[in-house]
Amino acid sequence: MPTRRIGNGGPEVSALGLGCMGMSWSYGPPKDKTEMIALLRAAVERGVTFFDTAEVYGPYQNEELLGEALAPFRGQVVIATKFGWAPASEREATGRWNALNSRPEHIKQVVEGSLKRLRVEVIDLYYQHRVDPAVPIEDVAGVVKELIQAGKVKHFGLSEAGAATIRRAHAVQPVTALQSEYSLWYREPETEILPTLEELGIGFVPFSPLGKGFLTGAITENTQFDATDFRSTVPRFSEENRKANQALVDLLGQIAQQKNATPGQIALAWLLAQKPWIVPIPGTTKLNRLEENLAAVALNLTQDDLGQIEKAASAITIQGARYPAEMEKKSGL
Repeated sequence: MPTRRIGNGGPEVSALGLGCMGMSWSYGPPKDKTEMIALLRAAVERGVTFFDTAEVYGPYQNEELLGEALAPFRGQVVIATKFGWAPASEREATGRWNALNSRPEHIKQVVEGSLKRLRVEVIDLYYQHRVDPAVPIEDVAGVVKELIQAGKVKHFGLSEAGAATIRRAHAVQPVTALQSEYSLWYREPETEILPTLEELGIGFVPFSPLGKGFLTGAITENTQFDATDFRSTVPRFSEENRKANQALVDLLGQIAQQKNATPGQIALAWLLAQKPWIVPIPGTTKLNRLEENLAAVALNLTQDDLGQIEKAASAITIQGARYPAEMEKKSGL
């Protein structure tokens, strides 16, 4: 497995990481713990050294899962987790499932829980999960700087932050990585975010690099989502929009046939070809999908291939918002 460095002075990790959210949360009911432990360890055996989780996934279950599964590989893997949501009890009491909390005192409190659940003495990469408009980003960066100085955190990250916010945070505590959505069906980061990251020497960790599964070709207009699968609430995944967006999957399929690959592999190889400091974190709960995804690192897309994809993709207009309106407004501050 080839490796990449995340940001200037950041950790060196496998070129593809593993997003672990769906093992415990959001994509239907939590998966079998024993099976997920086996999958996580299979990923390590296949060269994956970068794993992504968050306090809110479950909540707490996903961090606990990674803590148990990756305990035998301490020092061999890099685990990223996130802070920034209000406690589950507060969200349930107010009915605001997406309530944020990045107050410094809250961050200092929740880091202890993450350390314990992950069974580590230091968190490799600690992201603010979403920008909290009620707390100046300088205060957030400042408290993470204190945690780094205290030996509880190694690297500071942001998620779904805008360029101005990234600059303000970076001036207080260097930002190692930004995690945001990026794929062939969500290319907004190309306008301002990627140039800003390149200028500042910050790594980029795209989540949903396979379009929440859509770019694999496994989801069609006829797919039925479980009520606990958040895609059932996403405008881009309405039946009408899935039908319209199939054109992008068809394009990937055409390229895949030429390369003896799968549409998902083409989507991941395209991302890897954009910048050498991009480390996508596709998620999966299945070993065959894990192996399919990892094989994308060996797929070489030439400049002609990339030009062909760019020309065809630019003629396709993706239909539907990527999140429900109440969630989308939390992004990009």
